[in-house]
Amino acid sequence: MSTARRLHHSYEEYLELLRRSDTKLEFCDGEIFAMAGGTLAHAELGGAMLSLLRSALIGRCKVYSSDAKVRIEATDLSTFPDGSVVCGEPATSAVDRHAITNPSVLFEVTSRSTEDYDRGEKLSHYKQLSSLQAVLIVSHRRPQITVVSRREGQWDVRELRAGEILTLARPELTVAVDELYRGITLDPE
Repeated sequence: MSTARRLHHSYEEYLELLRRSDTKLEFCDGEIFAMAGGTLAHAELGGAMLSLLRSALIGRCKVYSSDAKVRIEATDLSTFPDGSVVCGEPATSAVDRHAITNPSVLFEVTSRSTEDYDRGEKLSHYKQLSSLQAVLIVSHRRPQITVVSRREGQWDVRELRAGEILTLARPELTVAVDELYRGITLDPE
Protein backbone atom coordinates (compact mmCIF):
# COMPACT_ATOMS: atom_id res chain seq x y z
CA MET A 1 0.00 0.00 0.00
CA SER A 2 1.39 3.40 -0.94
CA THR A 3 0.47 6.71 0.61
CA ALA A 4 0.59 10.08 -1.07
CA ARG A 5 3.12 12.43 0.44
CA ARG A 6 2.39 16.13 0.46
CA LEU A 7 5.49 18.09 -0.42
CA HIS A 8 5.90 21.00 2.00
CA HIS A 9 8.14 23.91 1.02
CA SER A 10 9.55 26.62 3.22
CA TYR A 11 8.90 30.22 2.26
CA GLU A 12 12.62 30.60 1.52
CA GLU A 13 12.39 27.70 -0.96
CA TYR A 14 9.41 29.40 -2.58
CA LEU A 15 11.32 32.67 -2.96
CA GLU A 16 14.25 30.82 -4.54
CA LEU A 17 11.98 28.94 -6.97
CA LEU A 18 10.20 32.19 -7.81
CA ARG A 19 13.53 33.92 -8.47
CA ARG A 20 14.49 31.22 -10.99
CA SER A 21 11.07 30.78 -12.56
CA ASP A 22 9.74 32.25 -15.79
CA THR A 23 6.23 31.68 -14.42
CA LYS A 24 4.53 33.44 -11.53
CA LEU A 25 4.19 31.11 -8.57
CA GLU A 26 1.70 31.23 -5.74
CA PHE A 27 2.53 30.02 -2.23
CA CYS A 28 -0.06 28.77 0.24
CA ASP A 29 0.77 27.03 3.49
CA GLY A 30 3.86 25.27 2.16
CA GLU A 31 2.46 24.41 -1.28
CA ILE A 32 3.59 26.10 -4.48
CA PHE A 33 1.37 26.47 -7.52
CA ALA A 34 2.11 27.80 -11.00
CA MET A 35 -0.30 30.60 -11.89
CA ALA A 36 -2.20 30.26 -15.16
CA GLY A 37 -1.31 32.46 -18.10
CA GLY A 38 -4.05 34.60 -19.55
CA THR A 39 -5.61 35.30 -22.93
CA LEU A 40 -5.23 38.53 -24.85
CA ALA A 41 -8.69 39.65 -23.66
CA HIS A 42 -7.61 38.92 -20.08
CA ALA A 43 -4.47 41.01 -20.52
CA GLU A 44 -6.41 43.82 -22.18
CA LEU A 45 -9.04 43.92 -19.41
CA GLY A 46 -6.29 43.96 -16.78
CA GLY A 47 -4.51 46.80 -18.56
CA ALA A 48 -7.74 48.78 -18.96
CA MET A 49 -8.60 48.40 -15.27
CA LEU A 50 -5.09 49.47 -14.24
CA SER A 51 -5.37 52.54 -16.45
CA LEU A 52 -8.80 53.52 -15.11
CA LEU A 53 -7.72 53.02 -11.49
CA ARG A 54 -4.52 55.00 -11.97
CA SER A 55 -6.39 57.89 -13.61
CA ALA A 56 -9.01 57.93 -10.86
CA LEU A 57 -6.58 57.60 -7.95
CA ILE A 58 -3.47 59.47 -9.12
CA GLY A 59 -1.90 61.45 -6.30
CA ARG A 60 -4.01 59.62 -3.69
CA CYS A 61 -3.06 55.95 -4.00
CA LYS A 62 -0.47 53.77 -5.73
CA VAL A 63 -1.73 51.34 -8.39
CA TYR A 64 0.30 48.17 -9.03
CA SER A 65 0.15 45.67 -11.89
CA SER A 66 0.16 41.89 -11.59
CA ASP A 67 3.90 42.04 -11.00
CA ALA A 68 3.25 43.14 -7.41
CA LYS A 69 3.04 40.25 -4.97
CA VAL A 70 0.50 40.41 -2.14
CA ARG A 71 0.99 38.42 1.06
CA ILE A 72 -1.83 37.49 3.40
CA GLU A 73 0.01 36.63 6.60
CA ALA A 74 -3.12 35.28 8.35
CA THR A 75 -3.57 32.50 5.78
CA ASP A 76 0.04 32.13 4.57
CA LEU A 77 -0.87 33.00 0.97
CA SER A 78 1.43 34.92 -1.37
CA THR A 79 -0.03 35.61 -4.78
CA PHE A 80 -0.04 38.00 -7.73
CA PRO A 81 -3.47 39.64 -8.16
CA ASP A 82 -4.16 41.23 -11.55
CA GLY A 83 -3.94 44.59 -9.82
CA SER A 84 -3.49 46.16 -6.39
CA VAL A 85 -4.14 49.59 -4.93
CA VAL A 86 -2.36 50.86 -1.84
CA CYS A 87 -3.51 54.10 -0.25
CA GLY A 88 -0.73 55.42 1.97
CA GLU A 89 2.72 53.94 2.20
CA PRO A 90 3.03 50.32 1.10
CA ALA A 91 3.77 47.91 3.94
CA THR A 92 5.73 44.79 3.13
CA SER A 93 5.95 41.39 4.75
CA ALA A 94 8.60 40.66 7.36
CA VAL A 95 9.40 37.43 5.48
CA ASP A 96 9.27 38.97 1.98
CA ARG A 97 10.25 42.56 1.38
CA HIS A 98 8.77 42.34 -2.14
CA ALA A 99 5.26 41.43 -0.96
CA ILE A 100 2.63 44.07 -0.13
CA THR A 101 0.58 43.42 3.00
CA ASN A 102 -1.73 46.45 3.06
CA PRO A 103 -3.70 46.77 -0.18
CA SER A 104 -6.90 48.84 -0.09
CA VAL A 105 -8.30 47.38 -3.33
CA LEU A 106 -7.46 44.22 -5.25
CA PHE A 107 -8.80 43.16 -8.61
CA GLU A 108 -8.88 39.89 -10.48
CA VAL A 109 -9.85 39.33 -14.12
CA THR A 110 -11.50 35.93 -14.33
CA SER A 111 -10.68 33.20 -16.81
CA ARG A 112 -12.16 29.79 -17.45
CA SER A 113 -9.49 28.14 -15.36
CA THR A 114 -9.44 30.61 -12.44
CA GLU A 115 -12.99 31.95 -12.04
CA ASP A 116 -14.10 29.54 -9.32
CA TYR A 117 -10.87 30.09 -7.36
CA ASP A 118 -11.04 33.91 -7.79
CA ARG A 119 -14.64 34.02 -6.53
CA GLY A 120 -14.16 31.38 -3.81
CA GLU A 121 -11.03 30.37 -1.97
CA LYS A 122 -8.83 33.25 -3.15
CA LEU A 123 -11.50 35.80 -2.22
CA SER A 124 -11.73 34.17 1.22
CA HIS A 125 -7.97 34.69 1.67
CA TYR A 126 -8.20 38.32 0.53
CA LYS A 127 -10.94 39.07 3.08
CA GLN A 128 -8.41 38.38 5.87
CA LEU A 129 -6.48 41.56 4.98
CA SER A 130 -7.49 44.22 7.54
CA SER A 131 -6.54 47.05 5.15
CA LEU A 132 -8.68 45.73 2.30
CA GLN A 133 -11.75 47.78 1.40
CA ALA A 134 -12.79 46.09 -1.85
CA VAL A 135 -12.13 43.27 -4.27
CA LEU A 136 -13.19 43.82 -7.87
CA ILE A 137 -13.79 40.67 -9.89
CA VAL A 138 -13.83 41.52 -13.60
CA SER A 139 -15.64 39.02 -15.82
CA HIS A 140 -13.90 37.69 -18.92
CA ARG A 141 -17.25 36.56 -20.38
CA ARG A 142 -19.52 39.62 -20.21
CA PRO A 143 -19.37 43.29 -19.17
CA GLN A 144 -19.73 42.67 -15.45
CA ILE A 145 -17.82 43.60 -12.33
CA THR A 146 -18.50 41.88 -9.02
CA VAL A 147 -17.74 44.32 -6.22
CA VAL A 148 -17.02 42.76 -2.84
CA SER A 149 -16.64 45.65 -0.41
CA ARG A 150 -16.24 46.04 3.32
CA ARG A 151 -19.05 47.99 4.93
CA GLU A 152 -19.34 48.37 8.71
CA GLY A 153 -17.31 45.22 9.34
CA GLN A 154 -19.32 43.09 6.90
CA TRP A 155 -18.71 42.15 3.27
CA ASP A 156 -21.26 43.39 0.73
CA VAL A 157 -21.48 41.87 -2.79
CA ARG A 158 -22.85 43.80 -5.78
CA GLU A 159 -22.99 42.79 -9.43
CA LEU A 160 -22.57 45.67 -11.88
CA ARG A 161 -23.31 45.28 -15.58
CA ALA A 162 -23.19 47.37 -18.76
CA GLY A 163 -24.59 50.85 -18.20
CA GLU A 164 -23.83 50.81 -14.46
CA ILE A 165 -21.23 52.71 -12.46
CA LEU A 166 -18.85 51.26 -9.89
CA THR A 167 -18.50 53.55 -6.87
CA LEU A 168 -16.41 53.02 -3.77
CA ALA A 169 -16.27 55.22 -0.69
CA ARG A 170 -12.82 54.05 0.46
CA PRO A 171 -10.88 54.89 -1.54
CA GLU A 172 -13.23 57.31 -3.25
CA LEU A 173 -13.55 55.89 -6.74
CA THR A 174 -15.94 55.92 -9.69
CA VAL A 175 -15.52 53.67 -12.77
CA ALA A 176 -18.07 53.06 -15.53
CA VAL A 177 -18.45 49.40 -16.49
CA ASP A 178 -18.86 50.47 -20.14
CA GLU A 179 -15.58 52.42 -20.01
CA LEU A 180 -13.71 49.36 -18.77
CA TYR A 181 -15.03 47.10 -21.54
CA ARG A 182 -14.96 49.66 -24.38
CA GLY A 183 -13.26 48.21 -27.47
CA ILE A 184 -12.41 44.85 -25.86
CA THR A 185 -13.46 41.63 -27.58
CA LEU A 186 -14.29 39.18 -24.82
CA ASP A 187 -13.31 35.53 -24.79
CA PRO A 188 -15.91 33.20 -26.27
CA GLU A 189 -17.62 30.84 -23.86
